Amino acid sequence: MSDLTEFDALGQAELIRTQQISPAELLDAVTERIEQVNPEINAVITTMYDEARETVSGELPEGPFTGVPFLLKDGGGVGYAGIPMTSGSRFLADYIPAEDGELTRRYKAAGLVVCGKTNLPEFGLLPTTEPELHGPTRNPWNTGLSAGGSSGGAAAAVAARMVPMANASDSGGSIRVPAGNCGVFGMKPTRLRISSARRRAGISPRIAVLSEHAVTLSVRDCAALLDATAGPLPGDPFVAPRPERPYLEETRRDPGRLRIVVSRESPTGSPLHPDCVAAVEDAARLCESLGHQVEEGTPRIDAAGIAKAFTTVSSAGFAWDTARLERITGKQAREEDFEAGTWAMLRGGRSATTSLSEYFDALAELQTLCDGLAAFQEPYDVWLTPTAGAPAPPLGSFTSTPEDPTRGLRASAAFLPFTMLINVTGQPAMSVPLHWNADGVPIGSHFIGPYGNEGLLYRLAAQLEAARPWAGRVPPVAAAR
Repeated sequence: MSDLTEFDALGQAELIRTQQISPAELLDAVTERIEQVNPEINAVITTMYDEARETVSGELPEGPFTGVPFLLKDGGGVGYAGIPMTSGSRFLADYIPAEDGELTRRYKAAGLVVCGKTNLPEFGLLPTTEPELHGPTRNPWNTGLSAGGSSGGAAAAVAARMVPMANASDSGGSIRVPAGNCGVFGMKPTRLRISSARRRAGISPRIAVLSEHAVTLSVRDCAALLDATAGPLPGDPFVAPRPERPYLEETRRDPGRLRIVVSRESPTGSPLHPDCVAAVEDAARLCESLGHQVEEGTPRIDAAGIAKAFTTVSSAGFAWDTARLERITGKQAREEDFEAGTWAMLRGGRSATTSLSEYFDALAELQTLCDGLAAFQEPYDVWLTPTAGAPAPPLGSFTSTPEDPTRGLRASAAFLPFTMLINVTGQPAMSVPLHWNADGVPIGSHFIGPYGNEGLLYRLAAQLEAARPWAGRVPPVAAAR
């Protein structure tokens, strides 16, 4: 039992498959780890131990992860019937979905046993996890620092070895930023690789769509989970390109000699912290040592125009989502039910939706960005950047107030010079934990692949993992071995 933290999810599934441990015993061990560590970092805000025990007492479906405990993010597209889903907001503090979300059903079919839900910022809007409703999630490497967001609870739980992988989602960096902050692996798949049917009628289906997936300890877990959950639903506006082969198989293949362009500067002109520049330079040297061709280059974009367009589209989508939730819950959105920054974004979104011209101008601006970034990356196989503009910042760095309600969003724009762009283009991208700074804090390296080609990234990620393994680096706050 004490050695279970050394196994990834596929490894734990193999222990169950070979009857070296039972699903109930594994669940007990995970429950013990959560109870041991969570008081220090506040990653899990809803425990589902009774539901999980009922699941393992019955017949589990045959899948790649049969019997493996798993955590869901408390928002996004992963509702669980009968369990509160607050999205980190007082407005939804008493909301309980009547049925499972589509991705939850896919997780269950893969054999996963959901045992809890993880913390997130209110409606996932910030790159830190500090909701007023549930309190902050603390970084296991330094509890005074942010775990990132919006999937900060998931990344902190995996880094602290509560579970080997956890559900996460990403609409501006929300998988990759917390993965970078917490020293775990995070892949944002191609847009609509996993159906995002729940947002179909919201914002444009081609721009800034939420990507669901996970944060994991190992590359192979990430690949196998995407194999198990990827795919469209009838009525999706389009389908991501079909992969050549299973992603798990890709992790066993040589990536070949790749042409990689590395950016040591921000395309928005915002400053990059020296530690993040050092991390990306270190990653570039590692890639060169593995035989890849590395060149330097940075696209130039209209930062102010892109920020305004992204805010317009995202705010309009958030306003539509809130109106949908008002209909579902029968509650009217009131200022006292929201944090200051969220309420400011909602008011802005409701204003934007009154002007179709403004909305379509914003979409056109974002499409121009897509065209420009595609032209920049076309000669290369992979684009390498820092995951974020700075290492994990102190808690409170993104807090808004009624007097300054947009402080959090302004700070977010400076902190996210790369990840947000890739949600607009829809490309797959991953944060890989290859570097720790002098303070012992992990800093992610951000690899961006061609549209629809997660396979290439998984081949490279597996090569990087073999060359510089990270699973043995355990934070000070972690489950005891």
